[in-house]
Amino acid sequence: MRQDKSVLVITHLSQLLDLITGFGGFVVPLILWLTQRERVLAMDEHGKSIMNFQISMFIYAIICVPLTLLFGLGALGLAVIAILCFVFPIVNAIRANNGEQPSYPLSLHIIK
Repeated sequence: MRQDKSVLVITHLSQLLDLITGFGGFVVPLILWLTQRERVLAMDEHGKSIMNFQISMFIYAIICVPLTLLFGLGALGLAVIAILCFVFPIVNAIRANNGEQPSYPLSLHIIK
């Protein structure tokens, strides 16, 4: 295994592809994680954190949609999710570049 912080940074930042393509923020980190987890040191941990965060945000967004239709509160939830999905990939890319562990808030630990 080799230590390659740039691949870790790219993996975190690739989540921002959702802003451009609408779906790339899940697919690209997944492919990078699956192909590089045995080659890059700490990729498995970072990849699991990213996937757990992406899946969690998707679940929360699905929960917010009916809440928007019923109470209007879901719109606030969707806005918070959008902010989290923009800010935390950047924060964790910086952390990965500094050799720190990733930390995504509100992530369900689905992939262990």
